[in-house]
Amino acid sequence: MKKLILGATLSLLVSTAAHAETVGVSMALFDDNFLTVLRNGMQDYAKTLKGVTLQVEDAQNDVAKQQSQIQNFIAAGVDAIIVNPVDTDATTAMSKLAADAKIPLIYVNREPVNVDSLPEKQAFVASNEVESGTLETKEVCRLLGGKGTAVIMMGELSNQAARMRTKDVHDVVATAECKGLKIVEEQTANWQRTQGADLMTNWLSSGLEFDAVISNNDEMAIGAIQALKAAGKDMKKVIVAGVDATQDALAAMQAGDLDVTVFQDAAGQGKGALDAALKLVKGEKVEKKVYIPFQLVTPANVKDFVAKN
Repeated sequence: MKKLILGATLSLLVSTAAHAETVGVSMALFDDNFLTVLRNGMQDYAKTLKGVTLQVEDAQNDVAKQQSQIQNFIAAGVDAIIVNPVDTDATTAMSKLAADAKIPLIYVNREPVNVDSLPEKQAFVASNEVESGTLETKEVCRLLGGKGTAVIMMGELSNQAARMRTKDVHDVVATAECKGLKIVEEQTANWQRTQGADLMTNWLSSGLEFDAVISNNDEMAIGAIQALKAAGKDMKKVIVAGVDATQDALAAMQAGDLDVTVFQDAAGQGKGALDAALKLVKGEKVEKKVYIPFQLVTPANVKDFVAKN
């Protein structure tokens, strides 16, 4: 009888262990509004899943640190790894580390340079960046009646999203409907609010004139707004657009300062990344690219998105 009880107990422990998964998560930067929503969304979702533990690390925008975190996850024997890349051009080496260790790897939010050649048990979960800058710029073009001047605030140039969103802007400006829109300046402010404010201050100090600010994200757009207001500019006379629809951005829109943003479902991306990771752990099939749709946000529908955040 004792042997039967012992056998049943061991069987239960093995069964429980089989359903317990540890997922290592390396985020590019904790100190970022959008990535904080993504991280929190992932962690909140994990709490609803029985037997799932997340080990979340901050790469602090350091590529070497992030690679070291992945190596540590592998050494610790995690069941899967989720990476929000610091540098999307550095992902090939990360993919090899995980593939050699036979550990599933999911990239989230930022498209890896090797997205079209990912090894088995690896995938990418995000939103299609072709939509983001396109939705943003088409709305700016509509508000300007298809003509005027604009400046572009770019994210980190090592980041695929920044390059893609900027290309989206130029692609829209090249269309027949928006060919009257001219880009007079474009520079990076590295996704940061303070750098966005500094860049706008420099542009205003140089005497640059423009009708619209098309920013790769909301943080830089908010920085631009702060600098414009500090310079005494009438916010009704300049169109400011961003991407992400963060809480601060939605508040700026409700205050009448931000005219356009694009909702990127950060929490949805976090949930999608964790779902994909857990499916790969179980040997289930996952698409190489899993997209969470972008949605245009304007003053007309901003209340719908305030509720989502």
